[in-house]
Amino acid sequence: MSRFVFKLPDLGEGTVAAEIVAWRVKPGDTVAEDDVVVEVMTEKAAVELPAPVSGRVVSTTGAPGDTVAVGAELIVLEIEGGAAAAGASTQAASTHATSSHAAPSQPARAPAAQTQSAAPSPPRAPAASKASIPGGNGAAAPASGAVPTERARVATSPAVRRRAHEAGIDLRQVAGSGPNGRIVPKDLEAYVARRPQPTPLRPGPKAVPSERASESRRAPAAAGLAAGATEEIKVIGLRRLIAQRMSEAKRNIPHFAYVEELDVTELESLRQYLNSKQARGAPALTYLPFLGLALVRVLRDFPQCNAHYDAERGVIVRHGAVHLGIATQTPDGLKVPVVRDAQDRSLADLAAEMRRVSEAARTNKARREELTGSTITITSLGKLGGIASTPIINAPEVAIIGVNRALERPVVVDGAIAIRRTMNLSSSFDHRFVDGYDAAAMIQALKECLEHPATIFITA
Repeated sequence: MSRFVFKLPDLGEGTVAAEIVAWRVKPGDTVAEDDVVVEVMTEKAAVELPAPVSGRVVSTTGAPGDTVAVGAELIVLEIEGGAAAAGASTQAASTHATSSHAAPSQPARAPAAQTQSAAPSPPRAPAASKASIPGGNGAAAPASGAVPTERARVATSPAVRRRAHEAGIDLRQVAGSGPNGRIVPKDLEAYVARRPQPTPLRPGPKAVPSERASESRRAPAAAGLAAGATEEIKVIGLRRLIAQRMSEAKRNIPHFAYVEELDVTELESLRQYLNSKQARGAPALTYLPFLGLALVRVLRDFPQCNAHYDAERGVIVRHGAVHLGIATQTPDGLKVPVVRDAQDRSLADLAAEMRRVSEAARTNKARREELTGSTITITSLGKLGGIASTPIINAPEVAIIGVNRALERPVVVDGAIAIRRTMNLSSSFDHRFVDGYDAAAMIQALKECLEHPATIFITA
């Protein structure tokens, strides 16, 4: 037997370290090449690292929440073979990290550390005992002791793998309808619907997640703690990154908040009319695409609000294009996917792209370029919108517009009481670069557009 030391590879983009989010294995587990062994988080993306070789886990370095430097020892594997394995192990060390919501650069090859063979290789456990690991490839380990050059892989996303693992589903039994047989979310849902009584897999040793991995998962809120009891949840991964960026934005940006009430009766009438003309089963239009188009129109007169502040260079960068950030709540926390070039899109196109990027963010399919580069952000709490809010600016932007709940209320119109549909817009501006007068004037212009929705579509 010999030992293979897998070190944290260079994940590109100037990354010098990564935070451990969750271990998928623990000492004593058996892993096959390409099985995901650990999830890490860089400043750019969440990344799943697969095992470069097959073997038994001897030790792991770091607990969830710990930071590991690039090139530092991450996991030690006991592999079969002696000197002959060294060359194959070194070649296999070029890992293929897969991002859960971005695509990092190809990781560098991790050097191997070999020790003298101590005993003959034990026979490999039967392939039938291997169960699917979330984020892994779902393929059974070969019975032979040699590392195969090609292994059957189940093509799908990390989110689908995780859902399948939690439901006890072997992805090898699911037929994929995506390109090249890729399993998409609807395939898993269809499989679950067809299965009369799900029977969890009987996992082998490697299918049982380690205690540290289990503790690091974002568990649902407890149904109820006993009186006097407490529950500690470590802030790691994406949640830590969100907390860090929110704190920096609130600490470094002097927010100017402005709330205005809108009469959206005419907008609601137009929205309902357009929805009635939609094909059966087509997604209904919400207020957001109308708000997006109105913003495009208004920002022509308020370019200081469609800008970034480059703190390192001390300059304001105004953008001609409007790249809309759509604040989206996901199981992992708040993400802001981007609709690019909103100024060139029709209402239907803008609505479709908003849905697409939001769904990609929720299912961890969004590419890195779809999560960066917004010039102004829209945020909405949907049915939980409340009366007013004070949204935090998505740095380096200088403005954010929040949508609150629309309700029918009695209001005075031309001296008489009338029932009108009203909604508040809650906005925040970087007061260093957007004066209060300009912020208020922009929201008033936006109010005029939305209260007279026909003006949204006037191009002159």
